[in-house]
Amino acid sequence: MNFKIREENGFKYIEEGEGEVLLLLHGLMGALSNWDTVISRFSKDFKVIIPMLPIYDMPLLTTGVKTLAKFVNKFVEHKGIDKFTVLGNSLGGHIALVYVLLHPEHIQSMVLTGSSGLYENAMGASFPRRESYEYIKEKVEYTFYDPKTATKELVDEVFAAVNNRNHVIKILAMAKSAMRHNMEKELHKITVPVSLIWGTDDRVTPPEVAKEFHRLLPDSELKWIEKCGHAPMMEQPEEFNSHVENFLKRVYNKQI
Repeated sequence: MNFKIREENGFKYIEEGEGEVLLLLHGLMGALSNWDTVISRFSKDFKVIIPMLPIYDMPLLTTGVKTLAKFVNKFVEHKGIDKFTVLGNSLGGHIALVYVLLHPEHIQSMVLTGSSGLYENAMGASFPRRESYEYIKEKVEYTFYDPKTATKELVDEVFAAVNNRNHVIKILAMAKSAMRHNMEKELHKITVPVSLIWGTDDRVTPPEVAKEFHRLLPDSELKWIEKCGHAPMMEQPEEFNSHVENFLKRVYNKQI
């Protein structure tokens, strides 16, 4: 990742480009680098901002999806952002959904990819063999259609996280919060345009989840990416960016 991480007022984030804001939210085991190709593609036409979500820094009792949505609101207020499009992957999508329900006045549109919020087949409620590198490698590879997408650097990051006692407790608390917080009955209230971009081979939030989101979100489109798992922006970046570009052209009524 070649993008500078800024720090101010307790927030860490990446900000590249100028114009209307695209706010990107990473997943539970994700990182800012997951969005590298999206930043590179869209920072020419938009201001792309990615806050680092404080998953490991929250008090255990308040570790949850709603707390992270409140954090996003504090960040948005700190940056003085008015209208923006939010893109979320996995847990980041779930946080985006909660935020949009709380603050619809700030949202121009939303892109969800592999989002939790209805159902997810997560890494599990525990890491019984977290000290085993091969076990963690298999779990990370499970996220993708092509296991080679799980680079050694990515596996190393996850392995380090789940072998830090404080981190793993927060990861498990956050995963349980996401699984408990089903949004089925609330999604009809979200009326902004939503683009659902899904891997046909997503085993964490399977295709049925995308179809259910599409049914429940009043103004949504559903785009499929073949031979792709839970993180399309990493595994099939060109096709993912193409879908995002077409969606943003319609939302903002401009050439990109």
